[in-house]
Parts: sequence; structure tokens; C-alpha cells
Amino acid sequence: MATDEGKGGAQGTVRVDSWIWAVRLTKTRSQAAAACRAGHVRVNGERVKPAQAVKPGDEVRLFHAGRERIVEVKRVIAKRVGAPVAAEAYADNSPPPPPREHVALAGVRDRGAGRPTKRERRELDQLRGLRPS
Repeated sequence: MATDEGKGGAQGTVRVDSWIWAVRLTKTRSQAAAACRAGHVRVNGERVKPAQAVKPGDEVRLFHAGRERIVEVKRVIAKRVGAPVAAEAYADNSPPPPPREHVALAGVRDRGAGRPTKRERRELDQLRGLRPS
């Protein structure tokens, strides 16, 4: 286990951007730091800078990828670890993600695929309900 014992100050603390990245809430540490600088990260209700220390018991709120994650720090880790180990480092109190809307794809073509052929146009019109079968 890679705990941050005695690094950079008080024992049992680690930088918030490093911790967010280590527990896999963001893909990169630079994304975590950018989220902190943009005000999308709060520790115990306060906006924080990337170098702010977190310790066990802190509540971290992160708005990333269109949803808010609310997690409680159970263990501080400084190095990125596997997903099962990372999941043990925090308690997730986030609201469930909103349900995805299931919309039927009605004639979506790949970008750069060129103009549809006459046969493809007929199939698209049939999907859209513009032409009887």
C-alpha cells in the first residue's frame, strides 16, 4: 500500500489533486489540478487549490464529467493504484448518475462518410417514417 507517510508536512496527508488522481476519480493528475483551479473541488465545503492537503475523514466534492462526486476519504494514497484498491480508499456518497436516455438512432452517419447512395437514402427515410415500407 502506498500511503503518504511524512511527505510534505503533516503525517497522513496528501495533496488533493494527487489523491483525486490516485483513487481514479480523474484520468490524469493535470485534470485533477485543473478541476481544483477552476473551483470544481471542495474539501469539507471549502474550495481548494491543488496543493491543499487531505486527510482521512475529509469530505471531497468533485464536479467532473458532468456529475458531482461526493466521497469521504478513508485512506490517503499518493500513487495511482488499481481500481479495487482505490475503491477501498474512499466511501462514495454520490447521488446515483442520471439515467441515460435511450434514443433510437435515426439515420446517423459517420462523419466524413460522403453522401448517401440512393439505397441508403431510402433506408434512412424509412427509419425516419418519411417513406412507407
